[in-house]
Amino acid sequence: MKTILLIEDDTALRENTAELLELSDYKVITSPNGKIGIAKAKEEKPDIIVCDIMMPEVDGYGVLEALSYDATTNQIPFIFLSAKTEHKEIRKGMDMGADDYLTKPFEEEELISAIESRLAKAKIIANILQEQSSKTIEDQNDDGLRNLHELKNFFDDHGELSEYKKGETIYKEDEHSNKVYLILKGVVKSHKMDESGKELITALYKADDFLGFTSFIDNIPYQESATAVEDCEVAGISKNSLKEILEKSKNISLELMELLTDNLTEIKEQLLQMAYSSVRRKTAQTILQFAEILNKKPEESIKISRNDLASVAGIATESLIRTLSSFKKDGLIEIEGRNIKILDLSGLQLVE
Repeated sequence: MKTILLIEDDTALRENTAELLELSDYKVITSPNGKIGIAKAKEEKPDIIVCDIMMPEVDGYGVLEALSYDATTNQIPFIFLSAKTEHKEIRKGMDMGADDYLTKPFEEEELISAIESRLAKAKIIANILQEQSSKTIEDQNDDGLRNLHELKNFFDDHGELSEYKKGETIYKEDEHSNKVYLILKGVVKSHKMDESGKELITALYKADDFLGFTSFIDNIPYQESATAVEDCEVAGISKNSLKEILEKSKNISLELMELLTDNLTEIKEQLLQMAYSSVRRKTAQTILQFAEILNKKPEESIKISRNDLASVAGIATESLIRTLSSFKKDGLIEIEGRNIKILDLSGLQLVE
């Protein structure tokens, strides 16, 4: 049984999260603040640490820093829990060596999945280290990149920075695919045109997402177009440079493979929704999806074109407009021009 150290000053959240983890067959040690958490980490040597950021005594950043200086604890996987969602805050935690960053409120499945993947990653790395004889990870990677977060920092620090206004094209379908991008700010949609000339949005990407992957072996052009949904900034590096980094680091390759696999799973779920859900269900789920990608709170309006909503939902624009009117009459949403505000979040989630 794996042991988790949960450091959280909110009593109710700490107790509820501990109970959830115990029901998932983990042994849980809890701490009400960072100072006690550091002592317990050094004493208990847990398999993984889940830690809040804003806490009395010592905050989460202080906990991670203290444990990173101790040879007995600096290899323990570390996950931040925080209400902070700004890109700079996430990057700060990752630069310090955190393995993951979950924002509050989080879904139960999201936390369990993060813990399972970090434990699996730790096991893979341990196996790699055992197989190595004279070479270290630094020897294998001349760039000094050790994980996916350091790769993202490499994009940010060394990539070619470009800014795009809302509606501007980043790249077009069938263009030569010579770059891979990391979104630093804003939201981007990828889309294709069907045989009738109708646009179909294939995915939505937010800050900290990669964009523009194609084959590293064959000279395959972009398979879809990418357009800014709102003003955005991206960092791009050549496919050849990225290929060299991946060839030097097994760990980054494995993490990137895991990320792309998760993306494929999300796309499959979206296709299933488009194929089998009712028009009302498709519309409701698409509104919720845009709210999540745009990082909007329920009381905040979502400004998005009806064509984009219909394209993601996979329905005709006319059908979408009729359904939105129905939702407005039911008190689920409020409509003012192009703005949509969610009034009944739970009701929208339960639409069939």
